[in-house]
Amino acid sequence: MTAVLPEVAVPVPASTARRIAVRERAALAVLLAGTAVLYLWNLSISGWANGFYSAAVQAGASDWTAMLFGSSDAANAITVDKTPAALWLMDISVRLFGLHPWSVLLPQALEGIAAVGFLYVAVRRAAGPGAALLAGAILALTPAAALIFRFNNPDALLVLLLVVGAYCVQRACEPGSSRWWMVAVGVAAGFAFLAKMLQAFLVLPAFAAAYLICAAAPLRTRLWRLVGGIVALVLSGGWYLLLVELWPSASRPYIGGSQHDSIIELALGYNGLGRLTGDEVGGLGNMNHDVGWGRLLGSQMGTHIAWLLPAALICLGAGLVLTRRAPRTDATRAALILWGGWLVVTAVVFSYANGILHPYYTVALAPAIGACVGIGVSMLWQRRSDLRCATALAGTVLVTAVLAAVLLGRQAEWMPWLRAVVAVAGIGAAVLILVSGRLPRAVAGVAAALAVTACLAGPGAYAVATAASPHSGAIPSVGPGRGFGGGFGAGGGGPFDTPTPKPALTALLSAHADDYTWVAATVGSTNAAGYQLATGAPVMAVGGFNGTDPAPTLQEFQKLVSDKKIHYFIHAVMMGNWRSETSGSREAADIASWVQSHFTAVPVAGVTVYDLTAPHS
Repeated sequence: MTAVLPEVAVPVPASTARRIAVRERAALAVLLAGTAVLYLWNLSISGWANGFYSAAVQAGASDWTAMLFGSSDAANAITVDKTPAALWLMDISVRLFGLHPWSVLLPQALEGIAAVGFLYVAVRRAAGPGAALLAGAILALTPAAALIFRFNNPDALLVLLLVVGAYCVQRACEPGSSRWWMVAVGVAAGFAFLAKMLQAFLVLPAFAAAYLICAAAPLRTRLWRLVGGIVALVLSGGWYLLLVELWPSASRPYIGGSQHDSIIELALGYNGLGRLTGDEVGGLGNMNHDVGWGRLLGSQMGTHIAWLLPAALICLGAGLVLTRRAPRTDATRAALILWGGWLVVTAVVFSYANGILHPYYTVALAPAIGACVGIGVSMLWQRRSDLRCATALAGTVLVTAVLAAVLLGRQAEWMPWLRAVVAVAGIGAAVLILVSGRLPRAVAGVAAALAVTACLAGPGAYAVATAASPHSGAIPSVGPGRGFGGGFGAGGGGPFDTPTPKPALTALLSAHADDYTWVAATVGSTNAAGYQLATGAPVMAVGGFNGTDPAPTLQEFQKLVSDKKIHYFIHAVMMGNWRSETSGSREAADIASWVQSHFTAVPVAGVTVYDLTAPHS
């Protein structure tokens, strides 16, 4: 392939420049408006979505301590198993607009729109408006993005902050840039850590490599500014850890997801290295059993993210070859190192991680895929008269169309005609692209439009179907009619599915609620969430999310019952043999056994309830 040649500035008449600017702004407006419709339309269709986080938002919107720590309930028994940055934005939304599904989900939709906008401006600086428009459209139409930006998991804020950080890296690499751009990178990464802990750091090797290799500054300056970014990261993410560790434990909730009431343990263990090794004390391990290079294309994750993954890798490789002789500070190569490093490192980690890894996590790959495809396609298209570039571009279209047909076939009963249309259009577009350097400009433009349509039709249709379907539970999935997270519980709910109590049970729990600190207690945070959202009163999540945290201990629970702090205990079935679970604490199992042996079980609306104010005589 040919190397990049120095660009020669060609004067452009002012009127032409204005028309171009108007067209660019119009295209960006259409992109953002379309994204807004996709992410905001009928947003409340999913109800409380992930009830685990919605209950925490309910608590945080009514109690400042619960908001600060991310408590599961307003009485501050235990926190969620993440740092609470994403919850803070939802708490603010609920405080402004009141508690209902729309106000809980609104921040994530706005974060998605903002992420598309920031990706556009980042890619535009490196490869122009056409590449930026394609990159933004790919992000917006990725099914995992259409899922997460309409859901209340913390991945939405994580993705936005990482895209902002990548944009700041690009600005930091430019000639004459301020040292404050690397500080901004650190701040964005630090707050991304407060959204989803160590997952935020997967992009840091790419950030550092792009800056050190390509920044237009002497090496010493680059090193000092990188140190400044690291300091900003530590301060912007570490202040919260320090605050929680120094706060007296007796006056704050227990740190959910840890075994020793420690947010440092949570960050480094359950939400840190344990996700890589599978050694997560109190965790449930990786339930996908699909570790390996094919995981991202497999049955669990493929329809979430794989649609343009091979295309991104082809475009990344082609772009790096094309820029191999460019100056060290070339902006396009810097962007390729940045976004390509993000893509490769995150993809490898996701493919081989042995701990808990849900398919929707792959939304973190979507911005990098969009950027690599946008930049690479733009470069190859500009050089399409070179047969090698045309062949790479045609191969990208062909591979993408074939993969889309395969992924669509995994739910063959849904729009079966689309597979054939994508395959035929993709093959036809690939042939036209191969000879596009010899075609008239107008015909080549039609070929390009056909290629883009063929490549985006599959993920776009799947993204629309995802947005049109309700999603609930802790593990939502993309696609038509596949929005529910699947629970393992019965009657009292399960670890991945928030129960919806019937009116009789809600009325029972709500009666005399003001007389108790917690109207009820039950094992597992998602179980507790359902009853809390229904009653509007605190419900204690015994054992935290998985029921494996030692909070409260049996002795502490007995004291609370003796002091008339808890009214009812609700039986819950947790996943697998949680009573004999060796990973994590047995306190929840011991509490449940103690309740069953000392209080009378009463069936209420299909759920077993124990009145903790009336022990056996």
